[in-house]
Order: sequence, then structure tokens, then C-alpha cells
Amino acid sequence: MSLSPRPTAALAMSRKAAQAILEPPTLEALADAVTLEPPPVLDDFTTGRARTVLSEAELLVTGWGCPPLTPEVLAIAPRLRAVVHTAGSIRAHITDACWERGIEVSSAAAANALPVAEYTVAMILLTGKRVLEGARDFRAARAEVDWLRTPRGTGNYRRTVGILSASLIGRRVIELLRPHDLRVLLYDPYVSADEATALGTEPVPLHQLFAQSDTVSVHTPLLPATRGLVDRRLIDAMRPDAVLINTARGAVVDQDALTDAVTSGRIRAVLDVTDPEVLPPDHPLWSADNALLTPHLAGSQGNEWRRLACAAVDEVRRWAAGDGFAHPVPFDRLAYLA
Repeated sequence: MSLSPRPTAALAMSRKAAQAILEPPTLEALADAVTLEPPPVLDDFTTGRARTVLSEAELLVTGWGCPPLTPEVLAIAPRLRAVVHTAGSIRAHITDACWERGIEVSSAAAANALPVAEYTVAMILLTGKRVLEGARDFRAARAEVDWLRTPRGTGNYRRTVGILSASLIGRRVIELLRPHDLRVLLYDPYVSADEATALGTEPVPLHQLFAQSDTVSVHTPLLPATRGLVDRRLIDAMRPDAVLINTARGAVVDQDALTDAVTSGRIRAVLDVTDPEVLPPDHPLWSADNALLTPHLAGSQGNEWRRLACAAVDEVRRWAAGDGFAHPVPFDRLAYLA
């Protein structure tokens, strides 16, 4: 089915996501490229309005909270040919039926990778310098600190950083670490030794990554094969006072093993994700002095949502002009994507 000169597009996401992502300039830019069904967005595909809108839509601009595009939904959207997602993972709403139909899919995962990488690099450098502990002790002492007695293990000179997975985010972290005087190790079974070297890293086996790194940063997606990948054996192999940073998914790490290692004071942790996502109020990690827990904020927040919106607008413009997506989600890579 050929596309019309101005393809018809609709917006599908939660109302909260729409408020965050779809500022007036974004809506105007989308309407310049396609015939856009105006808000309110579709957040329920079972309504009469949704059935009417979907019957004409050739493109969906989706976001957090978009309902799944099931076979039943696709049956009432016979003209749908493409989806542009304003966030990262498409697993919650792109179903097998979409791929069987040949629907093209684009994601803003690359745009969302940058703030996560920025957070990660900041935490690598801050924990290497022990800034959080120093600030806490300074506040408690409220007196001059003898900086010449700083332990020699403190600092970022030739510190060893291990990157678990050269994902989109892992690669951005590696890129942002290049100006710093660090040794960077990489474990990724899908990256060749030559490619790892070209990235500026040293390829190492998984156990060696944990045993040799002062900081290990987890960037592997949560898949059946990676659930619990960072197990007790790997955590026990970490150097004393090493740091584990997790901005991926909590279930990639054995939560009990990590808790034991952190609460015993053997290692430190920076956790933007946990398993479950919010730990019970009495969980020991909340009160552990050597753990920093943040509320899944490494990804796009505040003004960074505009980057996601701009990425989506660019993709819509390309697709409407017949140029294809710059950031397509390839079906043959689904097994390795978050």
C-alpha cells in the first residue's frame, strides 16, 4: 500500500508521558511533517475514538505507557506501516504481530543512552575520588581535613574500569571515558577482540572483568540469558573496596549476593536500579553507608526529554520523506536488545 503525500499519524502513550514529551513545539514539528491526529493521545486502544483513529493511521508516534500492538489492535489499523517510539525499549508494546506485518520500528534508544552514560561516568569519577564519603565525613567533622593522609587507593589515575556489555549505553560510556586516564576493560560475547580494541578497551573474560576492575559498570540488557548474570561468584571475585554500578536492570544482578557484599563493607555500590525496582523499606541497602541508591533517574529527565522528542521528530520527517529511519530497530537484533 503506497503512502499518501502526507502520511496520517497518531499519538499513542500515557497522558503523563505525553505531558513530558509532547511540548507544543514538538507537536507543531510533527504536524509539519505528517497529518497528525491532535491530542488527547491514545492510551486505550479499545475506545471508539481509538478505533476510528487507528483505522486511518499510517504511523504511530508512541511513548511510555503505549498499549501493546496486539493482532487485535493491528486488525483495526490496516494502514499502519511504521512506529516511532519516543523512548528506548520497545518490548512493552511492539509484539510479534508487528514484525509479521512488516511494520517498521524506530526507537529513541540512542538519544536516551547519552544521559545514562553521563550519569555512569559521573559516578565512576565520583566514587573513584570517594567524593560522597568525603562530603559525608566533612559534614560530620565540620573541621579541616588532612588531605595528605588520603589513602593511595583513592583517585582516578589509571584506575581500572570494567564495562559489562558494549550496548548503546556501554559504548557511550566507553566514548565518554576516553579523555580520562583510566584503563577500560570490556566483556561482551558478541564483540570481537579487534572491535573491542578499536573501541579503546581491553577484551577480557567475564570473571577477569570482575576480578581486575576497581569499578564494574553493568550495561547488559535484561534477557532470559542475563537474568542473575552478575552472580555471587562474580561479586565475590571483586577487589576489596571495588564499586559496582548498575544502570541497566536490577534483575541482572543477584540482589542477595550484592547486599551481602555491600553490607559487610567489602565493596561499594551505586544502584539506579534494583530488584524489585523499589526495595522494601526495611531493606539493609537503604541504610548502608557504602551504597548509593537513586530512583531510576539515570535515563532522560526534565529538559532531556526534549532530546527524545527531537529524535522522534527527525525520524518522522525522514520516514514521511521516504528516506527511512536513521535509528531502526532491527528484527534480527531483538534477542540482544533491552
